[in-house]
Amino acid sequence: MQIYLVGGAVRDALLGLPVKERDWVVVGAVPADLVRLGYRNVGRDFPVFLHPETHEEYALARVERKTAPGYHGFETRFSPDVTLEEDLRRRDLTVNAMARDADGALIDPYGGRADLERRVLRHVSDAFAEDPVRILRVARFAARYAPLGFNVAPETLALMRQMVGNGEAGALVPERVWQETAKALAEPAPQAFISVLRAAGALAVVFPELDRLWGVPQPARWHPEIDTGTHMLLVLEAAAALSPIARVRFAALTHDLGKGETPPAEWPKHVGHEARSVALVHALADRLRVPNDFRELAVLVARYHGVCHRALELRPATVLELLENCDAPRRPERFAEFLLACEADMRGRTGFADLRYPEGTFLRDALAVVRATTLPEAARAGLTGAAVGERLRATRIAALGPVCASRTPIVRP
Repeated sequence: MQIYLVGGAVRDALLGLPVKERDWVVVGAVPADLVRLGYRNVGRDFPVFLHPETHEEYALARVERKTAPGYHGFETRFSPDVTLEEDLRRRDLTVNAMARDADGALIDPYGGRADLERRVLRHVSDAFAEDPVRILRVARFAARYAPLGFNVAPETLALMRQMVGNGEAGALVPERVWQETAKALAEPAPQAFISVLRAAGALAVVFPELDRLWGVPQPARWHPEIDTGTHMLLVLEAAAALSPIARVRFAALTHDLGKGETPPAEWPKHVGHEARSVALVHALADRLRVPNDFRELAVLVARYHGVCHRALELRPATVLELLENCDAPRRPERFAEFLLACEADMRGRTGFADLRYPEGTFLRDALAVVRATTLPEAARAGLTGAAVGERLRATRIAALGPVCASRTPIVRP
C-alpha cells in the first residue's frame, strides 16, 4: 500500500499559496485494509475514508467510465491494481493531476508543473468531456487564479464548447450550478467565472438571464462602456474589490437583469427595468434554489439601486421611505451590503472605477439619524395604533432635514 498527497495541496504549494486542505490517494489497497487501520468509510459512490486522527480524506485509487449522459452516469472501478497514473488521468486539469509520495518527490505524469509555470488551465485527457460539472469547475478555477495570470487553454475551451454543443451543460442540476457559482463568487476574480462560461457557450444554458445582457446598449452618457453585459462584468469586478461577501457580489451580478428584456425599440433607454429585474432575480433564485439571504439582498439592489444613486437629490421623506423599504432601521448590516452593491454599480463603468460614492456615506449617516430618533413618552401621549407610527415617521423626517440640507451635490463625468 502506497499513499500519495494529491490535487490542490500539491498545486497550491507549488504556487506558494496557503494549503487549506489535503487529500490523499491510496494505491494497492482494498477497503478492509483501511478499516483495519482505523479509518472511517464515508464514501457513497466509491471508497473514501477519513483518517482516524487528522480526519483528512483518503480515497482508493480508481478509474471511471461514462455510461450515460450528465454526471451521474459513471461506472467506477477501484482495485489494488489501479495505478496512481491511472487515477490522476481521470482528473480535470493538469495542475490538479500531480502528486507527492511519502518522501515528498513530485509525481507529474501530465505536465501540471509546466502548466503552472505557463499559467495555463488545461484538461488532462479527453475524459474531461465525460463530466459537465468540469465546465463550471474550470470557470471557477479561472476566477481563483486569474489574478495570477492564468488563462484557459484554447484546446480546453474548445472542448468545453463541444460539450455544451452536445447538450452536456443542459444536464447540470440546479443545486450543482449554484454550488459552483457560490464558490466562484467568493474567489478573487468572480467576473472571470462569467467570462469563461460565456466563452464556452455555457452561460446561455445555465444563466440565460445574464447571457442576454450582451449586445444590449445603454446611454453612453451614464455608461461609457455602452454594452450591458460589459457593464455587468465591470460591476462584478468592482464588487469583488469592495467586499469579500458573496451576497454582495451576487446582488451586483444580477442588479440589471431586466435590461435584457427591454424591447429593442426602446434602446438605449431601459424604463421600468428595475421591476423586470426583480422578477428575473426571483425566477433565477427559484430555479437554482438560491439561499434566501442572497435572494433578498439581490431583490433590494435590483429594485432600489436607481433610487440609491439619486440619494443626494431626495427629499427627507423619500430618504426615509428608501430606508424603510430596505428595512434598514431593523437590519442595518444588510443595508450596509446593499450600499456596497450599489457603489459597485456606480464604479462598474468605464472611467468610473476610482470615483467616490458620497451617496453611500450620506445614506449611512441618514440611517444613523433615523435609528437614533425615537418617540419619548410625552410625544406618545394620547396616540394609539397607527398614529404612533405616523408620529414617529414625522419625527424622523424632521430629524433628516438638517442632514439632507448639508448635502453637497456631485457632478460626475
